[in-house]
Amino acid sequence: MAEIIHLRKGLDIPLKGGIDTDTVTELKAAEVAVVPDDFPSMAWKLTVKPGDSVKRGTALLRDKETGTVAIVSPAAGTVKEVRRGERRKIEAVVVEVSDNQSQEEFHISSDSEALKELLCSCGLWAMMRQRPYDIVPSPAVTPRDIFITASDTAPLAAPLLSADLAPYLEDGIEAIAKLTSGKVYLGTAFGSGITSAAAKVVEFQGKHPAGNVGVQISNIKPVNKGETVWALDARTVARIGKLVKTGELDSSTIVALTGEEMKNPHLVSTTVGVKLSELLNGELKERDHHQRVISGNVLTGIAENLEKDYLRWPYRQVTAIPEGDDADEFMGWASMDPKKYSVKRSFPAFIRGLSKPFSFDARLKGGRRAPILSGECEKVFPMDIYPEFLLKAIRAKDIDRMEQLGIYEVAPEDFALCEFVDTSKEPLQAEVREGLEYLRKELR
Repeated sequence: MAEIIHLRKGLDIPLKGGIDTDTVTELKAAEVAVVPDDFPSMAWKLTVKPGDSVKRGTALLRDKETGTVAIVSPAAGTVKEVRRGERRKIEAVVVEVSDNQSQEEFHISSDSEALKELLCSCGLWAMMRQRPYDIVPSPAVTPRDIFITASDTAPLAAPLLSADLAPYLEDGIEAIAKLTSGKVYLGTAFGSGITSAAAKVVEFQGKHPAGNVGVQISNIKPVNKGETVWALDARTVARIGKLVKTGELDSSTIVALTGEEMKNPHLVSTTVGVKLSELLNGELKERDHHQRVISGNVLTGIAENLEKDYLRWPYRQVTAIPEGDDADEFMGWASMDPKKYSVKRSFPAFIRGLSKPFSFDARLKGGRRAPILSGECEKVFPMDIYPEFLLKAIRAKDIDRMEQLGIYEVAPEDFALCEFVDTSKEPLQAEVREGLEYLRKELR
């Protein structure tokens, strides 16, 4: 029987534009891309050049240090472009998809070391994350435990595990269990009905961020100094299971098109890294105001250029909301409009109920100012950590204090809600990422 953990802290943001149907449409991608910045901690070197033919699973980039961890092409085709930025930094590798979807052959083995080599070479290793630091794990390290999350509680998120990969979840859990001397924990939503004989199932009941793997780790078995755990989502585990069971590398994804700027929010089955202009062709409402397209959800996603950018990993969602830069409101922030949302009941909307969908745009709605210890973050932070004091230690680069306050347990996404409710409008997720990188470099 699954253990049940009730989380009292958190916040569900009631955005308009949720999906109200299980219908899934198909989209054959013409172009896909991988973005090295989605895989933190490793320096990547290019293994292909424009014009090269690649198969699904062909390595496009490898880590410079060992050359064993690869980022692979999600589809067969031809390398169209290697997009570079300042100082020739690789920003993206673009592949033009062909009709013939051939795949690289991988050696399947049940041995733990051979399994590590398989996951590194097929690109699935790069989809895992290590705590501390929220980075791609080193193959040389054996984790204390492995944590899998099978729920996504982010705003407007669709179910994380789709019907096509669900049958392979148990095979994937059995495979990755060979990579740790400890336990495998599977965090699910309360009442999901997901079971496993190879992992300890823990159900979480509560508001967002109950689906964050960091919150689940903190409430199951926290990470202490000197310990290492790995984290990944259930879809990645199911991909591992399918590869081990059938030899097929699955690079498909179910993308939720959400937000009030979508004509018809729904699910789309396509390929990882699809170009956004293809994915959203004819999907956005025709408006006379600016629209923001986000790869991911509104809390942790990345604002994208619709014409040139691609769906970023690990996101399974695209959100479109009004930009808000051309808004003209009577009395501005002082307006008592009942359609405005506030976590502090600053507007009379709470009279009609805060669970009904609200219209949100991308405006900051306030000026950046010096951070204050107000207790706002603690109300939405369901971890045994004082988030505001930890942020203060990060800003001061006080390593001892950061360690005492639980820096090894957190990732930037865990502070997304704190950033939303923060009166000072500080970029808290970016500060946490900087703090983690500073700590990792200092303690090497």
